Amino acid sequence: MRFEVITIFPGMFAPAFAEGVIARAIRQGIVGLGVHDLREYAEGRHRKVDDEPFGGGGGMVFKPEPIFSAVEAIRASDPERRSRCILLSPQGERFDQSIARRYAAADESLIIVCGRYEGVDERVREHLADEELSVGDFVLTGGELAAMIVIDAVSRLIPGVLGSEESAARESFTRMCSTIPCIRVPRSSAE
Repeated sequence: MRFEVITIFPGMFAPAFAEGVIARAIRQGIVGLGVHDLREYAEGRHRKVDDEPFGGGGGMVFKPEPIFSAVEAIRASDPERRSRCILLSPQGERFDQSIARRYAAADESLIIVCGRYEGVDERVREHLADEELSVGDFVLTGGELAAMIVIDAVSRLIPGVLGSEESAARESFTRMCSTIPCIRVPRSSAE
């Protein structure tokens, strides 16, 4: 399993995965982690990645060009490997254990785009992202912490990451989800 993270704060990831179960899985080659600085894919002397929203309004959004360039470069670096592009945002589908299991079982890498500011240009959602995920009904300063949650939750379901494959199956949350029907409550359109 390989995770490719696109962020403007790449330095946040090394400390988060320097110790513990996921760090060991990375060292053993069970999990791969690439962290890509979005600014390296931006044009111009200042490597600007944000701009005012096209439709107006306050705040700044990520421009689409650097994100498209980053995803294209990641995919071109290993063209034989399938990948899924995930945009992290408060508007996305809520990430849960069933999604983590689906990702862990898939034979593809996950390209995770960490949103920031007021979000990203709508063209990223419409033409690049395969999925849009949220880690909960709250707002973070950016997608980096959300990306770490996704990486941790998915990685621990990959065979060989935990001490034994039974560890993930024996957890109380996993047992509860397998015995109680999961009912997804749709978000209202007013949220």
